[in-house]
Amino acid sequence: MTASGKIRVLVVDDSAAVRQALTTILNEDPEIEVIATASDPWVAAERLREQVPDVITLDVEMPRMDGLTFLDRLMRQHPIPVVICSSLTSAGSQTALAGLERGAVEVIEKPRGATPRAWQESSIHICDAVRAASKVRVRRRTDREPRATPPLIRDAGAPAPKLTADAMMPPPRRDAMIQTTEQVIAVGASTGGTEALLTFLRALPLDAPGLVIVQHMPEQFTTQFAARLDAQCAISVKEAATGDTVMRGRALLAPGNHHLLLKRSGARYYVEVADGPLVCRHRPSVDVLFRSTARYAGANAIGVILTGMGDDGARGMLELHQAGARTIAQDEASCVVFGMPAEAIKRGGVDRVLPLDRIAHDIIAAR
Repeated sequence: MTASGKIRVLVVDDSAAVRQALTTILNEDPEIEVIATASDPWVAAERLREQVPDVITLDVEMPRMDGLTFLDRLMRQHPIPVVICSSLTSAGSQTALAGLERGAVEVIEKPRGATPRAWQESSIHICDAVRAASKVRVRRRTDREPRATPPLIRDAGAPAPKLTADAMMPPPRRDAMIQTTEQVIAVGASTGGTEALLTFLRALPLDAPGLVIVQHMPEQFTTQFAARLDAQCAISVKEAATGDTVMRGRALLAPGNHHLLLKRSGARYYVEVADGPLVCRHRPSVDVLFRSTARYAGANAIGVILTGMGDDGARGMLELHQAGARTIAQDEASCVVFGMPAEAIKRGGVDRVLPLDRIAHDIIAAR
């Protein structure tokens, strides 16, 4: 960081317009300073010889050397937290996720300023991603080291005025506390959550209770992420769509840029995908998912909050606890960032604090 305590950022993108937009957005944040920009990885290497930043924002499709090759070399020679800056295309999302497999800690959308709301939300997401990345300690990778899916996205890093789940729905009713035979597992995660979710979901058996999941992640990226989880887990994983039934052996992942709410019709649980404002600076928001789960599942629910920065999910976890649900937080030692679990614990909404590799076993053993 600079002498003033600001997070130093190097912006790497072949588009002059994107470099300027990112510089403007980041420099407007009082905690962040862009110390240099580069049009490609070769120029970036020169900048790194002059000054080492705290965070690099990196395009993945550039001339002379692509971003993934640069990222591989960086992680093996001089690890620095990297935020992938990608376009909203299918190919772009696949490449960005490949960057996450190679050691990047966050992924953001390239700035979009078509409307004041789009520009404002883009600015929030970009600054929060850089702030979150600056808290992550990356380590040098080796060619023999297996590639695990690393931390992902969308964290609030500093206190700011923000909406609560009240913006989406009222607090849970007491009649949600009646227990039935079917359970629902509601999971929230952010920075470090992709790796944590993979570990957690892989440990669940085919007959595990149905899951609803919020992982802070941009639009278009959740489709590919759900497909990757589905290919590596015994249970099925899909990006949620309105009307999808919550059933045993299946996990429904909130689509990027949309809130996910649990609903109930008789004994059937289903989900609704909804637009709405940023809640706790996020869309999807863990607080929205947890509140809806407290309201419609109550004592039938199990709430799990995993690694991530900020406090999204802390209020919702307390509401789950008050509605009779079992609540579990990932412990500090196994978290990439202990912010979200720590906030939930601080507010008194957590029953058990467990290492990541014990959470699935605890849930299944208690059935």
